[in-house]
Amino acid sequence: MELNLDHLLKIATELSITIKQVEATATLLDEGATVPFISRYRKEATGSLDEVQVAAIRDRLEQLRELDKRRESILKSIRDQEKLTPELEARIMAAETMAVLEDIYLPYKPKRRTRATIAREKGLEPLAQRIFEQGNIDVATEAANFISEEKEVKDAEEALAGARDIMAEWMNENAEARATMRQLFEKKGTFKSRVMMGKEAEGQKFKDYFEWEEPIEKAPSHRILAMRRGETEMVLLLSAQPDEEEALDRLERMFVKGNNAASEQVKLAAKDCYKRMLKLSMETEVRLSSKKRADEEAIRVFADNLRQLLLSSPLGQKTVLALDPGFRTGVKSVVLDKQGKLLHNETIYPHTGQHKESEAAQAVRYMVTRFEVEAIAIGNGTASRETEAFVKSLKLPASVQVVMVNESGASIYSASDVAREEFPDQDVTVRGAVSIGRRLMDPLAELVKIDPKSIGVGQYQHDVDQSALKHSLDDVVMSCVNAVGVEVNTASKQLLTYVSGLGPSLAQNIVEYRNQNGPFSSRAELKKVPRLGDKAFEQAAGFLRIRSAKNPLDASAVHPESYPIVEQMAKDLGVTVQDLVKKEELRKQINLKNYVTDTVGLPTLQDIMSELAKPGRDPRQTFEAFSFTEGINEMKDLREGMKLPGLVTNITAFGAFVDIGVHQDGLVHVSHLSDRFVSNPHDVVKVGQKVDVTVLEVDVPRKRISLSMKGDPNAARPAGGGAKKGNAKKEEAPMDDFQAKLAMLKGRFK
Repeated sequence: MELNLDHLLKIATELSITIKQVEATATLLDEGATVPFISRYRKEATGSLDEVQVAAIRDRLEQLRELDKRRESILKSIRDQEKLTPELEARIMAAETMAVLEDIYLPYKPKRRTRATIAREKGLEPLAQRIFEQGNIDVATEAANFISEEKEVKDAEEALAGARDIMAEWMNENAEARATMRQLFEKKGTFKSRVMMGKEAEGQKFKDYFEWEEPIEKAPSHRILAMRRGETEMVLLLSAQPDEEEALDRLERMFVKGNNAASEQVKLAAKDCYKRMLKLSMETEVRLSSKKRADEEAIRVFADNLRQLLLSSPLGQKTVLALDPGFRTGVKSVVLDKQGKLLHNETIYPHTGQHKESEAAQAVRYMVTRFEVEAIAIGNGTASRETEAFVKSLKLPASVQVVMVNESGASIYSASDVAREEFPDQDVTVRGAVSIGRRLMDPLAELVKIDPKSIGVGQYQHDVDQSALKHSLDDVVMSCVNAVGVEVNTASKQLLTYVSGLGPSLAQNIVEYRNQNGPFSSRAELKKVPRLGDKAFEQAAGFLRIRSAKNPLDASAVHPESYPIVEQMAKDLGVTVQDLVKKEELRKQINLKNYVTDTVGLPTLQDIMSELAKPGRDPRQTFEAFSFTEGINEMKDLREGMKLPGLVTNITAFGAFVDIGVHQDGLVHVSHLSDRFVSNPHDVVKVGQKVDVTVLEVDVPRKRISLSMKGDPNAARPAGGGAKKGNAKKEEAPMDDFQAKLAMLKGRFK
């Protein structure tokens, strides 16, 4: 696609980068390159732009191109009407937003038959023009000239009414008037919600909004979405308007130019215009714009949470016993090998009587011994704490870790086509337990199989724009998958789907090739996969790992296109590539400037050296075990003032939800997240973070727990409980704030 110089200049200015960087990025995007590939492997071309900046360029470019498409469509429409003047064309070309563009087009837009149309058919437009000039005329006499039995204008008053209809439409279609009203609604409009008569009882969850008012401009995302949901469920009546007197005053000041009889007619037309047309139109617009703003914030919060969850610390390749707890129906138990393969499954009944408990204890000990289990994963749903207590009472070897795992979405996975395809001979209970165990081993690899909306880290995710939500979440999943890298010989089709340049079809082809020909022995072998051409290989190869490959670079993030550089480095030192990987003293002898070319610069060379030091390193934090307080299993066990450990499960605009092991998450309101003022909860906590909380209030009937983190030294620790000393990596910082930075950059071009 041909690049538009104006677009490039505009984006460069908005994002405070050079036009050369924008041009290079836009060219790569148009050639089919992905955001992760561009930011990782084309640093020389883009001037080392990160994922956030590349994604911002992509999104803004799409926005500007959509604007241009609409601009061309409008120009064609007006040209076809033979009404396009040089002045009008200049205004259309200068329009920088869709709203301004549509305002200009409104008078020329084909419309249904209106009151003004009917008045024109009666020949009343000349009268409207005479009155609108607001000269010192006798309005009644002028109107009498338009009385016509043939055109069904019975009297002067009917003629004046028709003229006012025409003037009202002129005002409604005036771009300046619409811009003024739009600004008034946005800056001084107020949300007002009231409970519908007779809906007080069934609408209790919306009780806070039964009598509610707040400025549209300041209304936070969660309240906008809550009020809209209340309206959708026919519990609330919602309006979004400024003070009517101020709106009318502004409109009159724009159009009423005198103080005579004609001006009085214009004033009446302005009032009619506002009440019948502009108010409805502007309220619709401001509701849509505030909804879009609320959606963007909710999606940003969801995406931040999802990123943190996907990048949770993995236990790694260990043999795991996974337990999906239940009381009467028993505890579903599965054993998974180090690659997550199902080895054994059975149901035990530790909670249905002494005899059954003894049998269950014997079964667990047998599974732990027979399969050399290294960790036990327990789902955090019904009977989880009781099952945890049962397992800990067995006095298993200290080397066997017992870990509570968030099972949100496991039931969705177990009933999905993905699970049926993977385990066609197992029922949903076994599949659910497998999902719990695999989440402990590698959260990212397992969670990509589930619709992110079902994972439980969103806020009003079903109310927001679903297309925008999917676009954002797909970005996050792809970013996380490619940041971590994928072992091509063990990855599922779902995980491979998110690798740069692949997608569902090529992912399926890779799995089928692997099944038919055995494990890949090298990255080069990927080219034998049906339909995986040079372009797809270029985009994907650097993110795929083959840990057992003969060439150590195949297990790293060094792209195959850079292999000759590494081989030349080794040759110059008289050693092998394997030697470079193993020996730091050899790497220290390399002078990177000797390998700079027209296409390969220091950024790529420095990345190569980092990879040689730790090939295929995992950017996620080291796993740390966590335990809830023993004896605190239900809400009734809680007391105000108790200090307890907890895990952050979800973050919203108004605070964080924390699991303290009582089957009901507590809320740490944003005002209690820290001893200092907090505007963004994500600045303080991360999903999966271990925190210490104090119980403020327990409302058992309403199932509400209020918590505080004030005074908690863990509040500043990173997600996953914190890295071990010296384990932090500088290059991870941009990834942690991906959505927040992207939102900030996008904010510049609104």
